Amino acid sequence: MHSNSSSGSRLCLNSLFSSLPLKALALSTIFLPFHSLNAGKTLQYNTVVNTNTLTVVAVESPTTVFKEDQFLHGFGYDLARNYAQNLNVKLDFKIVADNATALRWVQQGKANFAMTTAGLSTIENKGLMSFSASCGDTANLQKNGLNPELSWVFKQADDPLTQTASGFVCQSKQNGVTEQLASFYNRNVVKPEAWSPIQRDLSTRLPIYKASFKQSAAKYDLDWHLLAAIGYQESYLKPESVSPTGVRGLMMLTNSTARAMGVSNRSDPAQSIQGGAKYYDLMLTEFDNIPFPDRNWYALVAYNMGPGAVSQIQKRLQSQGKDPNKWVNLYDYLQSNKTRNGRYKQAVQYVTRIRAYLEHIKTAQTRINI
Repeated sequence: MHSNSSSGSRLCLNSLFSSLPLKALALSTIFLPFHSLNAGKTLQYNTVVNTNTLTVVAVESPTTVFKEDQFLHGFGYDLARNYAQNLNVKLDFKIVADNATALRWVQQGKANFAMTTAGLSTIENKGLMSFSASCGDTANLQKNGLNPELSWVFKQADDPLTQTASGFVCQSKQNGVTEQLASFYNRNVVKPEAWSPIQRDLSTRLPIYKASFKQSAAKYDLDWHLLAAIGYQESYLKPESVSPTGVRGLMMLTNSTARAMGVSNRSDPAQSIQGGAKYYDLMLTEFDNIPFPDRNWYALVAYNMGPGAVSQIQKRLQSQGKDPNKWVNLYDYLQSNKTRNGRYKQAVQYVTRIRAYLEHIKTAQTRINI
């Protein structure tokens, strides 16, 4: 079973808050010293301290969050997850039906903050405050097909949680994290005109192999939609596919990998899917110290490049003083070095396209009859 826990140890908010520069970063909000705050107010800061949990509410959308089986991913979700990690607390991410419900949760104290695309007047009319989730870098979100109006909404401006969050999103902009996350979750990674033939392929071929994907996914506790997305990236779901290097079958297994996974006939779609699922599960196990959803992206890069190549990059990241187990760092390395290494460019395209196919398959099932 692949767990989706997002945990943190004891809270370090006091030291974090005292170490932040007391200046406005996202808005022209004045950061007040903690001791000057009205002690009589119910602060979300205190709620997070007492529960060791940051509760965030959002509406599912291409910009905020996407639910993949029991796991979540998305630009907004990853940014909130990074903030929770920065605070050293657990993240409890809630998905609701609409922005009005999300804002009401903040008003009622059911969530510490909301991630929303509601208009500023709507937010202010409810007595709430907000700032840009990109620290004003709307052009970066827009060029990647994400909603530039995404905001973080809080109950009070003078709550330390609001102020640390404001500093965090601007720090994320300054150190390039926001840009990298937006790039990875680029909605234009597949050109709009390409979706019509992709939908035609999926509606024609996926029903044929759906049972095999579901059976193999159940065996290894995987999301069958993800396996199908891998299969489409590998071969367009064509079991007779062969590459110039001899990789073969629906899941495009090498001869040695096929043997290791117990596949005797790579051109047999059921065997290929089972072998691909087993190999992907093995890649997940290789990186079982990395939490989801990052582990999925590491495993996909390893499926494409081999786990040894990923481990080498992790060592280089560590030597640079960067966390080798954070996807944003691995992605940044691949992106920064793809012009000098074709394998890195291929890996970036591989994982971003599979993410796009996964989201499309899950959200378009009824529309494309799969």
